[in-house]
Amino acid sequence: MHSEADKIRTALRDVIDFEIGLDVVSLGLIRDIEVQDDVVKITIILTSPMCPMASFIMKQVQDRASEVTDKTVQMEMGKEMWKPEMMEEEAREALGI
Repeated sequence: MHSEADKIRTALRDVIDFEIGLDVVSLGLIRDIEVQDDVVKITIILTSPMCPMASFIMKQVQDRASEVTDKTVQMEMGKEMWKPEMMEEEAREALGI
């Protein structure tokens, strides 16, 4: 049986970083999904601190997560810097990394 966090993570594969062409989960941008009684907290990082799509991507993640849970979804920007090693292996292969 899948946990609610797993269900949300799966749904977030629909959110694409258009500059790279891969989803936010494959890219390793979703750093944590914490499910509490009435709140889901999603910690996300971006491939670049100056990402022009930051607010758009965060809103898409929040909206998509809200579609699969009845809890309030809160977004938090993580502090760590993104590195290609954070990507899933298939995503690294797709980009030739």
